[in-house]
Amino acid sequence: MAKKILIIDDDIDLCILLSRFLTKNGFETETAHSGDKGIAAYNRQRFDAVICDYRLGDMDGIKLITTLKEADQHANIVVITGYSDIKTAVEVIKLGAFDYITKPLIPDEVLAILNKITKEPVQKSVARHGNKAESVVAGEESGDFYEGLSAAAVFLHKQVSIVAGTNYSVILYGESGTGKEVIARRIHDLSPRSNKRFVALDCGTLSRELAGSELFGHMKGSFTGAIQDKEGHFELAEGGTLFLDEVGNLSLDVQATLLRVIQERKFKRVGGNKEIPADVRIIVASNENLQEAYKKGKFREDLYHRFNEFSIHLPPLRERQDDILPLSSFFLKQSSEETEKNIKGFDKDVQDIFLAYNWPGNLRELRNVVRRAVLLTDNDENISISSLPYEIAHYSFTPAREKKSPIGLAHEELLVEDKDLLKGAASRAEYETIMAVLQQVNFNKKKAAALLNIDRKTLYNKIKNFQALHQAPTMNGQ
Repeated sequence: MAKKILIIDDDIDLCILLSRFLTKNGFETETAHSGDKGIAAYNRQRFDAVICDYRLGDMDGIKLITTLKEADQHANIVVITGYSDIKTAVEVIKLGAFDYITKPLIPDEVLAILNKITKEPVQKSVARHGNKAESVVAGEESGDFYEGLSAAAVFLHKQVSIVAGTNYSVILYGESGTGKEVIARRIHDLSPRSNKRFVALDCGTLSRELAGSELFGHMKGSFTGAIQDKEGHFELAEGGTLFLDEVGNLSLDVQATLLRVIQERKFKRVGGNKEIPADVRIIVASNENLQEAYKKGKFREDLYHRFNEFSIHLPPLRERQDDILPLSSFFLKQSSEETEKNIKGFDKDVQDIFLAYNWPGNLRELRNVVRRAVLLTDNDENISISSLPYEIAHYSFTPAREKKSPIGLAHEELLVEDKDLLKGAASRAEYETIMAVLQQVNFNKKKAAALLNIDRKTLYNKIKNFQALHQAPTMNGQ
């Protein structure tokens, strides 16, 4: 039976292109050209995955994702975003999106993500070997793990090894994308509880009404929609480890219930009378300081002290300079196996870019950049600058534009490639102007076309023709 995909985008041309491409690859699609229509379509029937633009005419991605997650907590949402807005990409993952795709869209990347969603049971809040979005320093199934060579990484894993053998509760602090769930899993794997389950719950995606049910389970008929008995995460993790990501997002009343459960080591399901024992080690994560949160009244002080038996700070990737290239190779190996390709390595100038870039999305961003580059690189070749997202290549060469163009071709190479030298120079200048305007309007092609005083079809054709000469085939969003 064909998997159903909902495409939500106010760019009709993109919807048509994406729908045709996915239909040819065995998917069944439905399109909606506004956030409200997309939500209505999802409420009429459930889809295996949703692909939606972050910027829509009637609402932004935060409202769209939040609404879809309220309707179905396990909705698999893939967000389209401009690469220049990496902070937005990190935010959508925190909100519960399965993954994000940067513009311009690459068909194979879209297909790879959808195949991963539809061929595997994806549920962010159940026991598993790594979160698909957060598992960025450990193999998702193989258990491979890269500890790192940098002083920051060595110190981090020394702390992990010290606390793993205890039964202490642990708070993990770190920016989004630093691998907090992976470290929690590592602590579990090195602990005496490793033969039991590791269960992760993203508290950032929980509504106040559903938090109790997700944590402690519920009985059939205990509330509207409770059509059968359900185990909560405490039951699933019995004897093992429960990881609560973004724990600071839990409401104060849920925090109070959680405190009682930790103190008494037992709980009741929502609507139930039977007390259930809770032998669970708890590891929590937050990208904000919980001590500051309780001082502001946003988090219970007594619960903070229960959790804070040991705390670990995960360093951002920019503080792990010695790990950037080894991690790149680690992700290259994973992605090559995933795509059944044999990619040799990275060109020297790509390595220089990786070392110069500040990686605001941390390990997750590096992993996604490598995965994307592998898709664009032929077998037995090195990854070159032309396989990198525009924003990363441009970031590196902004101070020295005379060396390279944003797509990674030396001016001399680009001019020699074109039979007509003047035409080649004009083409390059036109492309850079178009990309600069697109950045200014967050890659909204309708607005960009208006500013450039051309129609949107002409804009599509100019980008397509230039990329056909100098880059892999792409589909362009918005």
